[in-house]
Amino acid sequence: MIDNAINYIKELFAKDYSGHDYHHTMRVYRLAVQLAECENADVQVVQLAALLHDADDIKLSPDTHATKQNAVDFMRNNGVNDEMIDSVCRIIEEVSFAGTDSVVPSTIEGKCVQDADRLDAMGAMGIARTFAYGGSRGRQMYDPDIKPVLHMSKEEYRQNENSTSLNHFYEKLLLLKDMMNTETAKKMAEHRHAVMESYLEEFMAEWNGVR
Repeated sequence: MIDNAINYIKELFAKDYSGHDYHHTMRVYRLAVQLAECENADVQVVQLAALLHDADDIKLSPDTHATKQNAVDFMRNNGVNDEMIDSVCRIIEEVSFAGTDSVVPSTIEGKCVQDADRLDAMGAMGIARTFAYGGSRGRQMYDPDIKPVLHMSKEEYRQNENSTSLNHFYEKLLLLKDMMNTETAKKMAEHRHAVMESYLEEFMAEWNGVR
């Protein structure tokens, strides 16, 4: 079933260039399993939720987001029972960053998947994904006249299309370190956070011609 899920998401995200591609899912999958083993979580639930966490993402598949139809259809076609389907869908529903409306997952499995997804939004990988996503949406890299919008609600965050890629660090990514759930993820987030801070310092120095 896990092999089938890997093949499914590889096909589903074959033409994604927004940073939410197959390789993103696989990094989240590996991180989530690592966290699950440290936290004594149900590894199979974590595996499925991590692999399917973007299958119905509102940015990628708005028509199926509410029902989680892609994830549900895959699980039903692979003989997953209703209890596990409900558990996986609950994790997927809780995983995303939603500004001030972000939730702490209700299960340890959900916490592992959410931490893994957030870790992949940080550090060197997070920097690369931020500019890949911004480019795919026609966003400017940086404009000093456009200021970050802080403390956004879920709807404000989703509708914030006039921002810049650099603002995304202040509107989301630099907040993630203090939003981690598991002790293992908290330790990993420290390093990735420092990488982003160092990058932003260098970016601004080069932008302003200091270096």
